[in-house]
Amino acid sequence: MTALAFTPAPSLTSHQVLVFLLQLGILLLVALCLGRLANRFGLPAVVGELATGVLLGPSVFGAVAPGLAGWLLPATAGQAHLLDAVAQFAVLLLVGVAGAHLDLKLLRRRRGVVVRVGLGSLVIPLALGFACGWLVPRALVGEGAQRPAFALFLGVALSVSAIPVIAKTLSDLNLLHRDVGQLTLAAAAVDDAVGWFLLSLVSAMAAGSLGPARVGLAVLYLTGFVAVAALIGRPLVRRVLRTAARTGDTGAVSGIVVVVVLLCAAAGQALALEAVFGAFVAGVLISSAIEARLLAPLRAVTVTVLAPLFLANAGLRIDLGALRDPAVLLTGVGLLLLATLGKFAGAYLGARSSRLTRWEGLAIGAGLNARGAVEIVVASVGLRLGILTTATYTIVVLIAVLTSVMAPPLLRWSMKRVEQNADEHLRAADAGLLPVPAEPPVGTEPPARP
Repeated sequence: MTALAFTPAPSLTSHQVLVFLLQLGILLLVALCLGRLANRFGLPAVVGELATGVLLGPSVFGAVAPGLAGWLLPATAGQAHLLDAVAQFAVLLLVGVAGAHLDLKLLRRRRGVVVRVGLGSLVIPLALGFACGWLVPRALVGEGAQRPAFALFLGVALSVSAIPVIAKTLSDLNLLHRDVGQLTLAAAAVDDAVGWFLLSLVSAMAAGSLGPARVGLAVLYLTGFVAVAALIGRPLVRRVLRTAARTGDTGAVSGIVVVVVLLCAAAGQALALEAVFGAFVAGVLISSAIEARLLAPLRAVTVTVLAPLFLANAGLRIDLGALRDPAVLLTGVGLLLLATLGKFAGAYLGARSSRLTRWEGLAIGAGLNARGAVEIVVASVGLRLGILTTATYTIVVLIAVLTSVMAPPLLRWSMKRVEQNADEHLRAADAGLLPVPAEPPVGTEPPARP
């Protein structure tokens, strides 16, 4: 009987390990410093953490010291993939922990609001992006790409929201326990679920394989994944986590939570629904199984260590040099305005039609406007499929970063006018989200009169 041959992967060289450790250390150090600096200026840490990648990427550090930048952040695939793997792990945990803080009772009670806000903030920017896709100069359309595929892709890129960045922003502003924070995360999940489905259709269009069977299969995967998670995954996760919680060991609970998030993310990735969506579904399953306070140790590590690394790595992809071309700059400004106005208009109309106040509508619009790494992932897919040129890719990535930086101050401004209710106080106490800062956090300040 012949034994199966097994060829181990080549080991990392000592130089690769050295560079990787320096990358992690420097990115985290700069992200933490810039995050604290952003706090000093009244901004959440997410702003400084996103700026880390821009400063250390080709736009600043790469232009000032190209030799040193090339040594620390080499363009070789093997070295870059190490950092990308850490960032991917970080984003999955961040999304999972955010989903675990959802109040499912609130969302079931207000599911109409979630659907209206989610669809409003999806349809309007999607329509604007699709229409604009027919007007963009041909030079900015990928070589060989058809206009319908490019237009639909641009609509998808402008309509998605970034659950990871939204979660980090809400955490920085102490808004995860607020009704607005809960509704924003849930509406973002609606946006992204539909967005990933549409992206799969764009991929099929680019490959020339779009047909009724492909559309039906994509819908089947999405509904099947959610159904299996609800009917089988939910009771299974509840039983396992409650058994671990009875031991009183928060470390065991955290470990199982990480396993659940990774397995659900893997299932989402296998079904072409994207790992981030699977991680969010895992968080929802976890939220119905245990109290949020048991996740405090995992949440602390995720928010203070992993999330800054993820955000810094996302900023490394930006090259501001492409904006020297006037056509690229004007197209970028126009798309940024459409993306921002479309999200705000859709979310605001959905909120107001659900009888939320105008300040709640503006706050939800500000939160959903953050596109972050989700749009960066979408842009990467477009570049790989040949739908985008390098210049158009830069525009889409810049929109992702600028809308993410724009969201925190707008959220802070609008939430000052939304009074915290008794349910939110109880939710914060249950989740252990009631720090005792020198100044009241943004989520608990008394409302100002408009």
